[in-house]
Amino acid sequence: MSKQDVLGNNAWKLTLQAQGWTCAVIDELSLLEAALLEGIRIPNSCRNGTCRTCMCKMLAGEIKYQIDWPGLSLEEKQEGWILPCVAQACSDVVLDVPAAVNVLEKT
Repeated sequence: MSKQDVLGNNAWKLTLQAQGWTCAVIDELSLLEAALLEGIRIPNSCRNGTCRTCMCKMLAGEIKYQIDWPGLSLEEKQEGWILPCVAQACSDVVLDVPAAVNVLEKT
């Protein structure tokens, strides 16, 4: 079941498991864009699904891709690897991104 944000868009929760960081993801944004808007920097480069810099493991949730065939092999997809730069949430999503950095978090 989806949640509604104040604009009436579907909103899901993105969680980065190891760090415990969360943010909201609306339908129009990729997982990467939603994280960046909240100050969570997932490694990235091309933002079009080809370079694989953002490749990470999805531990839970459902996504759809903004492009027909992102730069992942069938085996990688079956193992749970995704490219958050071109992935949109279809449910709450949990990712394992050890290299993520929260640029807004005080140290």
